Amino acid sequence: MKHTLSVLVEDEAGVLTRIAGLFARRGFNIESLAVGPTEQVKVSRITMVVPGDDQVIEQLTKQLYKLVNVLKVQDITETPCVERELMLLKVSANSNTRAEVVGLAQIFRARVVDVSEDSLTLEVVGDPGKLVAIVQVLSRFGIREIARTGKIALTRESGVNTEYLKSLESRL
Repeated sequence: MKHTLSVLVEDEAGVLTRIAGLFARRGFNIESLAVGPTEQVKVSRITMVVPGDDQVIEQLTKQLYKLVNVLKVQDITETPCVERELMLLKVSANSNTRAEVVGLAQIFRARVVDVSEDSLTLEVVGDPGKLVAIVQVLSRFGIREIARTGKIALTRESGVNTEYLKSLESRL
C-alpha cells in the first residue's frame, strides 16, 4: 500500500539529504517527493509517497524522529486531506487535432501554456487520479513529454472525507 507522509523539518541545509539517506539505507523507494516552506519561518514541509505496509511505515516514522531536524511526522494516508499535483503535459496536436485536444483539456480544467505547429503544452492541477485520467484520454494523440511535481497535501480541518462522499455518489 502507498502511504502519504507529511514531515515538518527545520529549514536547514542537508535535511533532505539525511532523510533520503535514511530511506536509501533501508532500501525503501520514495515514489513522490515535494518540499516547500510552511507558514512558519525556517520550517519546511516534506510530503512524500512511500510504498509499504503499516509496520514498515511505523518503523520509518520512528527512524525519521531520530533525525535532529525533524519536528513532526504524520502518516496522513487515512486522514481526510486536500491533495494536489501539478503536471505539464506536452501533447502532439496539429491543425487537424488541436481543437479536439483543447476541448478534452477543458473538461479536465487544464490550461494551454504553450502552442507550436505540432504540439500543445498543458498545465494540469488536481488530485493524482485526475492527472492519470487526462494522460489516458490524450495518449491517443501522442504524449511527447510529462513533468510532474510530487503530491502535496494538507489535512482537512472540516474532517470531511471527500473520498467517502465520492464513493456514495457513485452508488446512486
